[in-house]
This record gives sequence, structure tokens and C-alpha cells, in this order.
Amino acid sequence: MGGREYTQEEIDRMVGMTGFMYVAWLGILTIPILDAHRRVIAVLGGRPNDEDWPEVHGGAHMMMQERLPRLCLTHDRLHHRRAQTSFAAVSRGPSFGSGQTEPVELRNNVTNTQLTDELMAHEYFKRIALFANSLLMLWAPRLYLYYQVQMEKLCSWRKLRWNFPGCAFAGATFNFGPRTITAPHVDFANLAWGWCSITALGNFDPDVGGMLIFWHLKLVIRFPPGSTVLIPSALVKHSNTPIGKNETRTSFAQYTAGGLFHWLWNGFKTDAAFENADAGVKAQRAAEEKERWIEGMAMYSTIDEL
Repeated sequence: MGGREYTQEEIDRMVGMTGFMYVAWLGILTIPILDAHRRVIAVLGGRPNDEDWPEVHGGAHMMMQERLPRLCLTHDRLHHRRAQTSFAAVSRGPSFGSGQTEPVELRNNVTNTQLTDELMAHEYFKRIALFANSLLMLWAPRLYLYYQVQMEKLCSWRKLRWNFPGCAFAGATFNFGPRTITAPHVDFANLAWGWCSITALGNFDPDVGGMLIFWHLKLVIRFPPGSTVLIPSALVKHSNTPIGKNETRTSFAQYTAGGLFHWLWNGFKTDAAFENADAGVKAQRAAEEKERWIEGMAMYSTIDEL
């Protein structure tokens, strides 16, 4: 722990509400966030004990900054619910939703595909991805196993290209910026009780900006470049505070689209196709849905068992 200390008045003014707590996280140690049942519901993962890590995350940021001017994005792709200002982001990997009839790899134009291919092929992003994968495996082993088993089922149905072979997360988003402020949001692409990873990158002062706000948990967290967090992004409304005028911030997020799990749960069918199932199957599904939330939360580990 470390960094600048804030008064309660400054914290309240920062978020425009009262009752928030500031966590002065240096981004090095791993800090689990627990619920009332001592389940680990999120993790401030930190960074590897690796003397080369500054080169890794600094190089990853520079690679994204170099490619930002070459991105080909429409107005709608630059202005969206994730940010209150123009904000470039490109996602890659298997996904399902938005009217698709079956899972496919997310489609991008030729330019953006080439640029993100270059990023995913580089050692820097491979190492960041593997570190996030190891955090998931360590802090949520049952959830990690569920991800692996379900994605193996998907791959047995059709060969889909994985962003990073061996990693549990199927999808990834490169948040190029320019990142001045992000709007509070939840990520409905993710499984409701699943986790996504976010790695902060850039040249900015984490004592002044780029803090991570968990609105439901009433936490403001110092989030320095090169550090990774794991959060249930579909459950916890989150956003980042503005950075300085002459600073830059990018980020690299990994997730598995909730639609993929739902499609598998339907027996390799869309919701519309599942509606044609016989009455017995649909009755069984209705009974399962009542227990699904409980089963999902059971995939979280308690700090005592870990």
C-alpha cells in the first residue's frame, strides 16, 4: 500500500457522492476483495515479481499508442456507453450475441484486424494475458475450470481461433483511448458472475488520475500502470477517473462473452431455437434456472479455503 492519501472530503468530491473509501494500492501486492460470506468476489491482482515487467507493460502501451492513428473506426465505434469522450476500442475473439445465429469470431475491418493481430502476436501481450490467466486460476479455481471445460465444448463443436492459446479468457478488448474519463458501466458481454481482467497501461500519475471506482462497493482504488485487476464486470458498476491533460492511458481487458455460455447451455442453440424444444426439456430448464445463480456463486472460493 502507498501513494497519496486523500481526505474524506476529497474522496467525496472526486465521485460526487459520500461514503466512498480510498484504497491506496501500489499495484504490486495482491489484495482480494471479499463479500459478507468471505467469498473472493474480485482481486486487485498486482503484477508479476519480474524485473522485466516495466519493459513489458511500457512496451505494450507504446505499441498501442503507435497504432492508434492507424485505426479505422466509425463515429459509433468512437462514441459509446463506455466513455464520456471519444474513446477508441477494438475487441477480438469468439463471441455470441447481437443477432448472431451461432458463435463466431468478432469481425473487424482489415486494418483493425491486422493491427490487433500484431499486438496479440507480441510477447508483451502474451505475458500480460498469461499473468491474468494465472490470477484467475489461483483465486477462482472452480470458475477457471468451468471456463476451460465450457470452452473445450465450444471448440469440439467448431474450431474457433483463440486469442491466446491456453488462456481461459476467450475474448479481449484493446482500449486505445485517448482515455480522459470513462462512464460508469457494467459489461453485459461477460457471464454475470464471471470475471474479466483489466490491465492498466500508460504514462500517467496514478496518485492524481486513472483511479478505478467500484460504485456498488463504494471503493476508489489507485490503479497504476502495469497492474491487473479481476472483477465481475457484469455485476459491479465501474469506471475510471480522468488523467492529466498531457498524460496517456490505455488498457487491455480480457473476458469470455456470457452469450457463449448461454448458447452451450441451450444445447448449441439460440434462445429462439430452444423455444422449439419439447415441453419436458423446457420444464427442466425452468427448474435449473432457479438454481443457476446459486451454482454460479458457488464457483467463487472463500478466502479460508484458499
